[in-house]
This record gives sequence, structure tokens and C-alpha cells, in this order.
Amino acid sequence: MVEAALILPIFFMVVLGIVEFGRAFMICQSLQNAAREGCRQAVTGSYTTAQVISNIKSEMQTAGVKDTISLNISVIVTVYTGNPAVANNEVANATTRDLVNVNVGISFAQVALVPGNYLGNMMLYGKSAMRHE
Repeated sequence: MVEAALILPIFFMVVLGIVEFGRAFMICQSLQNAAREGCRQAVTGSYTTAQVISNIKSEMQTAGVKDTISLNISVIVTVYTGNPAVANNEVANATTRDLVNVNVGISFAQVALVPGNYLGNMMLYGKSAMRHE
């Protein structure tokens, strides 16, 4: 009984730590996939910035992120040399060869499964960049 009382708390902390790190890697992969899909949509010219952001939030809800308000999503168009300026950073106004960057981030505290401070307020990110078609 004494040995169990000494070992079980440590064992459970290790197991819960493994679960939390696995969750962090899963959320990072989901953020990366959402950023890539959002960027792919943005470079086609068929979507507006608002639609891209809405689709990213929808994809993250599917991945298990309940609070999509906490997501930090940025869609930035960098104009290629010689191309006209893009009004209001709107991806629908981008032209061929403009670079579109999509960044998606969330604090791990918003998606943690186990209460505790395993990863604290560490930010998890997904990033993607593609040229407009």
C-alpha cells in the first residue's frame, strides 16, 4: 500500500502528460491542415477572406475545437512585384503570383483535456503559404 501510494501519483502524472502532449500534437496537425486548406481555397480566387476564415473555423470545429472564437486566424496577401495593390487585403482581389499566407493559432489552454499546467499557455500554430493561381 505504501509503495502504491508513492508511485501512483507519479504514474498518473506521467500518463496525463502523455495524453496532453498527444493532444497538443493532434491540435497542431489540425491547425496545419486547416491553414493549408484555407490557403488552397484563398489562392483559387473563388472565395472571399470571410469565407476562408469561416471554412477554417468549421474545419477546426470538426477537429474538436469547441471554442473557435479563441482561434487567431490571419489571411495576408503579399502583392507580387508589378501586380496591382490588393484592396483591403481581400483574397478575392488578388491576382496571379500574389503570395497568400494563412496563419491559424490557438492557446493550448483553450484545447487542453486535462486540468493542470502541462503546457501552460503555449500557443499552437498552423501556417501555410501559396501563390495565387
